[in-house]
Formats: sequence, structure tokens, C-alpha cells
Amino acid sequence: MKQIPKDKGLDQSVNVLREGYQFLPKRFERLGSDIFQTRLLGKKIICLTGEEGARLFYDNEKFKRKGALPKRIQKSLFGENAIQGMDGDPHQHRKLLFMSLMTPERLEDLGDITRKQWQKKAQGWGRKKAVELHEEAKEVLCRAACQWSGIPLREKEVKKRAEQLWLMVDSFGAVGPRHWKGRKARKLSEQWIKELIEDLREGKIEASQGTAIYEMAYHRNLDGQPLDTQIAAEEILNVIRPTVAVSTYIAFGALAIHQDPKQEAKVKVAEDEYIEMFAQEIRRLFPFVPFLGARVRRDFIWNGYYFKTGRLVLIDIHGIDHDPRLWDNPQEFSPERFYNWKGGLFDLIPQGGGDHYKGHRCPGEWITIEAIKASLNFLTNDIDYEVPLKQDFSYSLSRMPSLPESGFIIKNIVRK
Repeated sequence: MKQIPKDKGLDQSVNVLREGYQFLPKRFERLGSDIFQTRLLGKKIICLTGEEGARLFYDNEKFKRKGALPKRIQKSLFGENAIQGMDGDPHQHRKLLFMSLMTPERLEDLGDITRKQWQKKAQGWGRKKAVELHEEAKEVLCRAACQWSGIPLREKEVKKRAEQLWLMVDSFGAVGPRHWKGRKARKLSEQWIKELIEDLREGKIEASQGTAIYEMAYHRNLDGQPLDTQIAAEEILNVIRPTVAVSTYIAFGALAIHQDPKQEAKVKVAEDEYIEMFAQEIRRLFPFVPFLGARVRRDFIWNGYYFKTGRLVLIDIHGIDHDPRLWDNPQEFSPERFYNWKGGLFDLIPQGGGDHYKGHRCPGEWITIEAIKASLNFLTNDIDYEVPLKQDFSYSLSRMPSLPESGFIIKNIVRK
């Protein structure tokens, strides 16, 4: 039996917070291995990287998700009863519910709604000296996600709901005040959605079949019982919260265009294929999810290494998306790299890998791509703007989640 290389030190929990997205990649490089063992919160953890590591990690015969998510992440980001912690037939049944929302027609609707919401938002920009794109994107995507999901959203509550959804996202890599703000935001958001579900079930409000709120409200578990109101609320938030999280990608996309003006010209006149490649390259290059976890379902041996039942295993999401064995010049922004891409399940995994239908790959990545594409179309075709140079375009790989320090500021905005 081969010994799994070990990270030096007694416990690396503090270093995860200090190093963020670079925590795992730095150790894989230092140890010269695609597998190593470390300790987090006093527990032994196995860490994997590389395409083969991802292929192993997303083998449902060997790994399970139940018990893998820390309670603090459940209570702030995903919810305590949500799909991310499910396995087997119940997971498959719940996954089909999410997949039913992702038809080509409904995704096209989301793109149209998102672009129209940007156009509506831009109506007030002419009266402002400048706007911070990330802040604007949070509200635009909140409006778009709620409209697409059938969730009634009053004008006076847009800013509040957008901020609550963002605070959940902003909490996942934090301790202290940021984390507690995320937990409070989740409680308030769950209560908001629970009341709407109850109103829908009692006939006080209406929603169209096929929308997230309708399908979640009337979905039945394998035992034939409707989803508990709390669980239904958590799962609806697992549709609209990740959509608001795309606001980071919008800021990064604007940054990519600013740093390479030739890209703006390409996106402006591009067919849908190039815009989608541009969106994929934003997702590949810029930081989003650092790593994900699962637990060993039963003892097994892989490449001579022993995996014990119950052991927590982390997959290096950020590192795989920047692996030079998979991507030429991985630190460069180059949408053209996707011209010959075959759509692998274990190479581009910014929101998780594996199969959408049979595995744990996030169905929300299709929402992410559509929201990015619609936003890029708006930025390049619906407005002209200037980018003040006196702002901080840098972003930290230590902070989780990361985004441009300035949020990306634009000024002198003119609608076309």
C-alpha cells in the first residue's frame, strides 16, 4: 500500500482562510503529487487534484455527499436540508426537479429577462457620475432571478433582497462578522420564501407552471408527500442565490474586456458560439469555488492509496481549472481555447464536475452561462462607457469569494 503524501503542520485550518484559492494548489505543487493528506479542524482530510482526481471524486459508488458539508456552510450558504447534502434515489429525484427548470426555452427566457433588466437599470445611469458594476449586477440579477422563478418582488424590497442573497455568498469563506451576516441573511431569506410558498399553496398568489416557485411548492418526494415548506424555501434559494453570485463573474467579465479591448470587438459582433466561449473562459480563469468535499462511502484502494470509509475528501476546483496539463497557458484569458473543447466532465469544473443527470454537477451552471452571455451582450451592444483608471482592478486569491477590489467602476455611460 502506498503512503499518501502528508502536508506538514498539525492543523491547516487557519491557512485555508489565509491562502484561500491557493491553499490546495500550493501544496500539490510543493509535494509534487495529485493527492495529499492534511488536517483541518483536527480531522484528517485527503485532497485530490487533476482530471483523474476529479473523475474519482465524482464516482457516486465511492463517495457520498451526506455529512460532507460543514454545518457552518449549510447554515449560511446552502441550507441544512438542501440537495447538496443528498445521495442516492432521493438526490436523483430532487435533481430531476432542478433539471426540469433548465429547458432550452426557459434558459433562453432567462437570458432575455436578464438583458431587459440591465436595460431598465441603465435608464438611471445617465444621471450618475459613475456606477460600480458589481453592485448594479447584484440587483439586476436578483430581479431577473425572481422574475424567471415566478417570485413576486416589490420595487422597494429589491435592494434588500439582493443584498441578503449576496451576503449568503459572501459568507462562505469567512469567519466572524461576514459569516454571521450570511447566517442572518439566510434566515431572513428563508422566512421570505416560506411565506410566499404558503401564500401560493393557499391560493393567495399565483405562479406559472414551470417556474421554480411553482415546481418547488408542488413537488412531491419519493414517498408522495409534498416538500416541507422549509426545504422548498431552501431549494428555491438554491436557484436565486447562485444567480446573484454571478455578479462576480460580471465584474470579472468587464475586467477581461477592459484589459483586452480586442475582446470587446469580438463579443460585440460575435455569434452565440463565441459569446459562450467567452463566458466559459470567465468561469475557468476567475476565482469562484475553491474546493468541494465528499465522504468516502466504503473502503477502497485507488492507484495504490487507501481510502477509509467516512474520510472527508476535498477536490481542488480552482486548481483543476488552472491545471497546465489540461489548459495551455492557464493564467491567460483566451476564449479561443474552447474552439476545440469537447465539453469534458472533469476538466472545466468551476461549479463542480461529473454528470448533470446522474451525478452532483450543479445544474445552475447553465443559468450562470446564460446570465453572463446576456450581461456581455448588454455591456458591449446596449451602452457605451468609460473605465476610470483610478480604481483597483486587482483581486485577491486569499479572499473567498473574490472579486475586483473596486467592484469595477464605469462612468460617462450612454445608452445606444
